[in-house]
Amino acid sequence: MSDCIFCDILSGELPSSIVYQDDRCTGLMDIQPVNSGHLLVIPNLHVRSLADLDDDLGAHVFCVAKHLSTALRNSGIKCEGVNLLLADGKAAGQEVFHVHLHVFPRYKGDGFGFKFPLKYSQKPDRAELDANAQRIRDALSEET
Repeated sequence: MSDCIFCDILSGELPSSIVYQDDRCTGLMDIQPVNSGHLLVIPNLHVRSLADLDDDLGAHVFCVAKHLSTALRNSGIKCEGVNLLLADGKAAGQEVFHVHLHVFPRYKGDGFGFKFPLKYSQKPDRAELDANAQRIRDALSEET
C-alpha cells in the first residue's frame, strides 16, 4: 500500500464508488460526506499540491467537477446549490495530500457553512488592498 489513499483507490487496492473516470481524472463519492451526494474529483496522477498541478489537468478537473455538479442537480439527490472546494495545504484544511476538488450539494438548513472571522466585517482600506495587489503582481512576474 502507498502513503496516498487516493492512489490506493485509483490502483484498485481500496474500494470506491466511482461516478466518472477518464484517462486524466476520476470522480467518486466522498466516504465522509458533508451532505449525501458529496463527490471528489481527483487527478489520476499523484499531484501533491495545487502548485504542482499542471494547468491543463487543473482545467480538466474543474470541467469534470462542473459536469458532475450538473449531474448532481439532476440526480434526484437533495441539491439546491453546489459548493466546490479545493483545500491546498494543511493550514487550508487539506488532509489528503493528493489534489482533490470537493463537489458537494447544498440545501437550505443543511447545517454546513463557512465561518468567517470577526474581522471579516471590517473592510481593509484601499492602501492595504493596493499594496497586497502589488505584492501579488510582483510574484506573478517572478513566476514567468
